[in-house]
Amino acid sequence: MKPLQASSGDLNADRRADYAEMLHADGDHAAAAELLLGALELKPQWAMGWFRLGEMQQAAGAPDLAAQAWAMSLQLDPTDRQGAALNLQLIGKAPETGALPSAFVETLFDHYADSFDESLVDRLGYRLPELLDQAIRSTRPGRFPLALDLGCGTGLMGQRLRPIADRLEGYDISARMLKQARVKGVYDFLGKADLRDFSYVGRKADLVAVADVFIYVGALDGVVKTVAGLLAGDGLFAFSVESLAGNGDFVLLPSRRYAHSEHYVRKILAANGFSVLWLETTVIRQDRREPVNGLVAVAGKLPG
Repeated sequence: MKPLQASSGDLNADRRADYAEMLHADGDHAAAAELLLGALELKPQWAMGWFRLGEMQQAAGAPDLAAQAWAMSLQLDPTDRQGAALNLQLIGKAPETGALPSAFVETLFDHYADSFDESLVDRLGYRLPELLDQAIRSTRPGRFPLALDLGCGTGLMGQRLRPIADRLEGYDISARMLKQARVKGVYDFLGKADLRDFSYVGRKADLVAVADVFIYVGALDGVVKTVAGLLAGDGLFAFSVESLAGNGDFVLLPSRRYAHSEHYVRKILAANGFSVLWLETTVIRQDRREPVNGLVAVAGKLPG
């Protein structure tokens, strides 16, 4: 995938954008937005510049102007690698969707791949691989002939699955995350794939793990149906979601992640022929020094 255009390609526009970023960092958001708008007059096709303008205008307390800037970013880059549509949703200027744009997710993880493990584990206290591993082992001790790690990232979950899987395959949307996973040497196979249109022609899996991936997917019915089709009759489905406090099925948070309610998780599992074998609420990571609660779940296919 083509990387985000951090530079406008015009030296004068870039210089103005750099000054705008300095003003933005100092808290003078209105002046920063005005200066960046001047840069965009020199380079009006710069999608990333319009996205940043929207962020500065929102910080300056001008949500209508921010919405116009994000709409322009989306028009210039319909794949939405910046995530402009998400920001429009969060300020009520666009209808809610069931998932983050695939191009945004791919770009996000390509960007963070090199520092992902350090940031997530060391700084944010990421615990999901450990928690899911415990849930799987408690639910069904022993080995799994074939395990699929969907949204495998850099292989943090794969490192936990390797001791209990005869064959372990990992799939992720980000080529750079897969490169990091390959270095760990824990997978028998790694493939690039988007979970929302995942196609698999191998034999049925005995375990499918989806660790910290559903935070990028709101409506889970389609992907859970896909997982049900991947599993053998006695297979296990181990996954996590960020917990939604309050009413509703799922919601897009200001963090641009989705949270899901326990009621919704149970409903979607039952609708796709799963029974809940393990479901636990726990802290899955830190965010801005605050604990983030999530659900760790293991489900099994119902006979029939």
